[in-house]
Amino acid sequence: MKKFIFGVLVLAAAVSAFAGGKKEAVNSIEKIKQAGKVRIGVFADKHPFGYVDAQGTFQGYDVYFAHRIAKDLLGDENAIEFVTVEPASRVEHLESDKVDIILANFTVTPARAEVVDFALPYMKVALGIVSPDSAPITEISQLEGKKLIVIKGTTAETYFTEHYPQIELVKFDQISEAFNALKDGRGAALSQDNTLLFAWAIQNPGFSTRIGSIGSLDTIAPAVQKGNQALLAWLNQEISSGIGPNFFHDDYRATLLPVYGDTVDPESVVVEQGVVK
Repeated sequence: MKKFIFGVLVLAAAVSAFAGGKKEAVNSIEKIKQAGKVRIGVFADKHPFGYVDAQGTFQGYDVYFAHRIAKDLLGDENAIEFVTVEPASRVEHLESDKVDIILANFTVTPARAEVVDFALPYMKVALGIVSPDSAPITEISQLEGKKLIVIKGTTAETYFTEHYPQIELVKFDQISEAFNALKDGRGAALSQDNTLLFAWAIQNPGFSTRIGSIGSLDTIAPAVQKGNQALLAWLNQEISSGIGPNFFHDDYRATLLPVYGDTVDPESVVVEQGVVK
């Protein structure tokens, strides 16, 4: 009788796991350990957060964190398969089990939280607008009748679609494509995370982020497949206590400070132990 009941429970779990065509992800930590590597989705063209350097190596703020995850989860900071993602493909990569974790400057929003599970945050961010110094945009109202460049699948696209439908949006899939379009004059300005815009403007003389904060202050966090409670709990423990109280300040100094210099206050970006101050 006990065997029968156990069999029924196993069958019920299997039905639940595959309901709606979704795979069960609860045992993903064991799967990661069996594979000997963790698959982490990152950007390849979002300097200094996730990018590929001249030697073909992934670098950046998110990548620094990824190496620590691999070290603490698998005992080897290089036990990672980096998977390049675009902003609009981040959710799909989790839903289709192409990655275990997304660390691609993923801003937490209520809509996204319905389809993925977010761990504790490790960054703060707001939207900004960068424009040419020769034709500066200092107020959103100046964009009416002009084109604003955004990247598909980002909070910038959502924000301007909802709040400023009268502004024409020029949308690109890739971050690098969007910034090239700004340089080519295919839009009057570009909106994206202010943390990225500050860095890009420093590296591209002739452009400035004259609107540095739009809307609410948001957070950036790792994301896992919806329902993957085991990996989510592990990440939360890792962020809250596993990596220590100053890990992300160390990350900032190693990856962002060389770009920002003294132009950005680290406290406006860094979140330690998942606590937003």
